[in-house]
Amino acid sequence: MKYKINDIFYSIQCEGHNTGVPMVFVRFSGCNMRCDISPGPRSPGGFKCDTEFESGRVMTLDEISRAILKTSYNPGPCSCRWILLTGGEPALQVDDEFINYFQSKRYKLAIETNGSVPVNEKIDWITLSPKVAEHAVVPKKVNEVKYVRSAYQSIPNPAVKADHYFISPASVGGELTKENIKRCEELVKEHTSWRLSLQAQHLTGME
Repeated sequence: MKYKINDIFYSIQCEGHNTGVPMVFVRFSGCNMRCDISPGPRSPGGFKCDTEFESGRVMTLDEISRAILKTSYNPGPCSCRWILLTGGEPALQVDDEFINYFQSKRYKLAIETNGSVPVNEKIDWITLSPKVAEHAVVPKKVNEVKYVRSAYQSIPNPAVKADHYFISPASVGGELTKENIKRCEELVKEHTSWRLSLQAQHLTGME
């Protein structure tokens, strides 16, 4: 099997329940959504996607595995056991062959999905950041759900069931604004089943 990959790098998860956990990020090319400030047929509105995910190269499973092993800062193979599948929309490409291959190598797989397509339930950790209307969200049970909120938006009413619920302030030009942070702080105080996730990559400059 072959997959179109945009990038593979070793970093630290900066959002949600696993904030602070070292992971190898495998960014898949391509997405079926086009997130922008204005809502539209393929955009929920409210924020503009700041990730370049269209470019990439076709790689086999063995090539992806070798690239992962080269990501360590230390000599020798990377000892990190978490692989984060992101994009774009990784669920468009991730299949049984991919999952079985890396789980057989004792990796744990996490995925970040926009909710518009099915996600293989064999994946160890599923993060949903919905980019479609609630009635159109395909996964029905995930580990965590994350929403981006601007200063004028209210608390979400998710259709999906999750173990953890997070909201993050929308960034503007790659930077967090006081207004958006303040709004999310207010929402979490009012709705205590939710948690604030500050997307630390916008604060630290990490990938």
